[in-house]
Amino acid sequence: MSHLVTIDSKIYDRTAVAAACQRLGLAPPTHGTAELFSGQVTGLLVRLPEWQYPVVIDTTSGSMQFDNFGGTWGNQVHLDRFLQRYEVEVARLEGTKRGHRIVEEALQDGSIKVQIIEED
Repeated sequence: MSHLVTIDSKIYDRTAVAAACQRLGLAPPTHGTAELFSGQVTGLLVRLPEWQYPVVIDTTSGSMQFDNFGGTWGNQVHLDRFLQRYEVEVARLEGTKRGHRIVEEALQDGSIKVQIIEED
């Protein structure tokens, strides 16, 4: 029985992945092959706190694979935080590229409000 999970979120930007890891205090992502419970997967490896196996991202297809056995081998909240931070970093990078000012605000419910302000 396989425990491998694939999520529909698309992750293409290596720079945003690295920035998300840095902002969360995680080790920098590395490209390699990981041995998950159900077999080997190659891609960008992100190691989440207290997870038995890394998350493996294919930035060409945007796919992400991991094996946390329904939370037994890794708490879903760590992956959710990573995905949230990744999306914020993508917005930050794209806005900055276009010369906009970025303002972030952490909200009480755990979400992050991102404002992209066009400079005059």
